[in-house]
Amino acid sequence: MDDVHRRSTTMPVVTMIGGGQLARMTHQSAIELGQCLRVLASNTDDPAATVSADVVIGSHDSLDDLRRAAAGANALTFDHEGVPLAHLQALEAEGVTVHPPSKALHFAQDKLAMRTRLSALGLPVPDFVDLSGDRVAARAALREFGARHDWQIVVKAVRGGYDGRGVWLLDDEAAALAVIDGADDATQLMAEAKVPMRRELSALIARSPFGQGAAWPVVETIQRHGQCAVVLAPAPGLSAEVAERAQQMALRLADELGVVGVMAMELFETSDGELVVNELAMRPHNSGHWSMDGAITSQFEQHLRAVLDYPLGATDAVAGPVVMANVLGAAQAPSMSMDERIHHLMGRIPEAKIHLYGKSERPDRKVGHVNIVGVPGASIDEVRERAERAATWLSTATWTDGWDEHGE
Repeated sequence: MDDVHRRSTTMPVVTMIGGGQLARMTHQSAIELGQCLRVLASNTDDPAATVSADVVIGSHDSLDDLRRAAAGANALTFDHEGVPLAHLQALEAEGVTVHPPSKALHFAQDKLAMRTRLSALGLPVPDFVDLSGDRVAARAALREFGARHDWQIVVKAVRGGYDGRGVWLLDDEAAALAVIDGADDATQLMAEAKVPMRRELSALIARSPFGQGAAWPVVETIQRHGQCAVVLAPAPGLSAEVAERAQQMALRLADELGVVGVMAMELFETSDGELVVNELAMRPHNSGHWSMDGAITSQFEQHLRAVLDYPLGATDAVAGPVVMANVLGAAQAPSMSMDERIHHLMGRIPEAKIHLYGKSERPDRKVGHVNIVGVPGASIDEVRERAERAATWLSTATWTDGWDEHGE
């Protein structure tokens, strides 16, 4: 929507850069607070642009477009970390309130800077090496690092990459060197030692400018094909001591970096029970979608509270275990319409809470998620089975147990 057509309001205005599903779900929480989230979207059919009444069409790579989106807003925040830092620094110099600030967001954008800073703070990270510089130096550094770790390494793009993209799991010298040789000159690489892990966890927290912090229960994330498929909340079998340690690590880091808003610290739980930091995200995160139905305050409402410096909300789970399962586009989109799939799912699993993003279906694309909140005392395995069955049905129009929705 053009600037002159924006509605006047006495309520605060938050601008979110990016028009994806995170902005769409943040807008849902903004409505409950009497607000209308302004979004900078690249297209009018972006998930958030189709639901917000305050849309600026433009690019996050354009400083002028960012200025248009930020004009008159109380705070500017993000549904992705791709905005150039130099643009954010220019906005901050002009008096725009940016949350998280550029000095913090830098560490979510740059994996090498993040590893270096966390290591300096004494937080556990995998052994790593910088592979920047000319190709000869990068190959030499990789050979030394790989040999030291018996070639059980991961090569990563320092910037960009998500859902498994920009990440190469390797176990021999030839394959590792091929990644180096195949990278273009603009791609900076680093390598990390593989972590012998039991599972992946996520510690989701929020921090306000006032310095108040809040942490949700630590969750287990199940990855498939390099992207999050299922979230178990709380992480089953995780001791209270380890869960508190993960929460305190995330809260401490957010305070050290000056993060404002929601931050996810993705962790490896090693085979000997230790914690190692994997990635950071300074925005609402897939591992927190369960909170929309399973926590007193969802991550999206909390993010708005934080960037507006409101008191943060309670993060307790509302009932028993919660499972979120992503709805991913099938290899071949079903002939049955999504509307009909929803109808059958509601009839068979009425406790399933459906969240769709307004996206077209294509293979492996996140088009929505399903939350199921278990009653107190429910088995998380049973809740997980139902959540995954529901998500698979919405993806493929096939019941995993062979049930015939038209049968007797």
